[in-house]
Amino acid sequence: MRTSSNPTAGDKDQEAAENVVLDCGWGRLLFAQTFEDGDLLLDTLLEEQEGRRDIAFYVTDPHVLLSLRPQQVFLDPSHTYRLDLEETPERQTHPAFTVSRLESREDAEAVNTCYMHWGMVSVDEEFLLACRDDPRYLHLVARDTTSGEVLGTVTGLDHVEIFGDRDNGSSLWCLAVDAQAHYPGIGVALVAELAQRLRQRGRTYMDLSVLYSNEEAIALYEKLGFYAVPLFALKTRNSINEKLYIGPAPEQDLNPYARLIVDEARRRGIAVEVLDAEGGFFRLTHGGRSIVCRESLSEMTTAIAMSRCDDKAVTQRLLRQAGLSVPEQMRAGTPQENAHFLETHKRVVVKPLRGEQGHGVAVDLRTPDEVEAAVAEARQHCDVVLLENFVQGDDLRVIVINYEVVAAAVRRPAEIYGSGKHSIAELIEAQSRRRSAATGGESSIPMDAETERCVEAAGYSMSDILPAGETLTVRKAANLHTGGTIHDVTESLHPHLAAAAVEAARAIEIPVVGLDFLVPSPEESDYVIIEANERPGLANHEPAPTAQKFIDLLFPHLAA
Repeated sequence: MRTSSNPTAGDKDQEAAENVVLDCGWGRLLFAQTFEDGDLLLDTLLEEQEGRRDIAFYVTDPHVLLSLRPQQVFLDPSHTYRLDLEETPERQTHPAFTVSRLESREDAEAVNTCYMHWGMVSVDEEFLLACRDDPRYLHLVARDTTSGEVLGTVTGLDHVEIFGDRDNGSSLWCLAVDAQAHYPGIGVALVAELAQRLRQRGRTYMDLSVLYSNEEAIALYEKLGFYAVPLFALKTRNSINEKLYIGPAPEQDLNPYARLIVDEARRRGIAVEVLDAEGGFFRLTHGGRSIVCRESLSEMTTAIAMSRCDDKAVTQRLLRQAGLSVPEQMRAGTPQENAHFLETHKRVVVKPLRGEQGHGVAVDLRTPDEVEAAVAEARQHCDVVLLENFVQGDDLRVIVINYEVVAAAVRRPAEIYGSGKHSIAELIEAQSRRRSAATGGESSIPMDAETERCVEAAGYSMSDILPAGETLTVRKAANLHTGGTIHDVTESLHPHLAAAAVEAARAIEIPVVGLDFLVPSPEESDYVIIEANERPGLANHEPAPTAQKFIDLLFPHLAA
């Protein structure tokens, strides 16, 4: 089992340890090169605890080991890449964030938030705090220089400190960037900083394991100088790893909103039949009960409730009749009528009567020409167009399931961050690619008239170079599908806002709904409700238990 070693490498005058196993918080790492007995390596791997992800790394003869435990372990479909630390990429300095060691419990909590978004196993925060001064581990975070918010994380392991590695190696694990971060280069900066720190310790190389299908990450590593090496990893056939060894599931082509619900259903033992993957339709069946869904819209939502949400004017009338606060509204009419509404309210919103995902919506219009142009654009999506008075505030989405608030999040509009080198159009395209990658293709910034209007309103053109360090909001509407970001505020939501959301759901008589509020702060009681969405994207609110509550509603006999 042992690989060849270089007895002159390393900086410790000690014999390399044997049968080395390291607790990494998310599971154990077994260094296969330290095991001479393959059976012992496999027996140790199979001692994995529930809810953990153990990895036997540096395997050179996987075909032999797989023959010994073919029903219990599998070959991880990942490539191993190596960086020679003599060619370490330079540290990446960025005015918007810095990279440093993990310091506090808040840092540890933020690291887990990054992990959970990418489906990684979370780590006990006490473990992360206990490892701060342990030379075997290097837990780094990228931190916003203004807010102190953690934007990304990476873990390094020093093999010399762990087992006296004669090859003088190290490895990189758990690189994760906050999906909401709009600054470029966070991942590169984390990798470069880790490589520099390990090089300063005298390490010769740094290895990592990356899933073969993660083309974006592989391109990043190769750009930084990593190259593939013929080393492999073995994992156990547990529920966490199931997707890696059972092959593609029949619902693999579902979008993230449908897939989240389907995964929760399968976990509960509910049968899943995909009816139309492209449209997000599926049937759930258990114990003689069968329900067809389209993402979070199910047969339990009546056609009446759905039509009430679909017609934004009807939605507003119902909410107003229920005593809830809504903005002033009128149907777009003649240019003179529209101009009079604008003169009354000074700033307006234009939106199609029917529509979703922010299509045809223009926000904070201040001139008659802007209003007429927005009305013409909105009519491309619906013949009837609405004007509303613009209300300043945070865009708050509240998810109500079975007349209970399950999640709340503030949505922020798409922003770009100036580099001093790239045009605004180039920055938008780059940010759009990042948002698309982070959301499974569900979020991107349209290069349309509304984006151009917002850029021009800020005094720029698309070809201008945005100064380094300057942030520019390129959409007014804070919609995820048009490049916006979403930030959980469930725990801090004011009780009055939660009560208003439940009352709104009851007024519409809908069991699952996403209510859109404008608020000065989610921690304050003032609000207006601007829309109701009968098919809210539950996946946007992870780790809130939206899918669990949805399945509880559909199959109450399975509720915990």
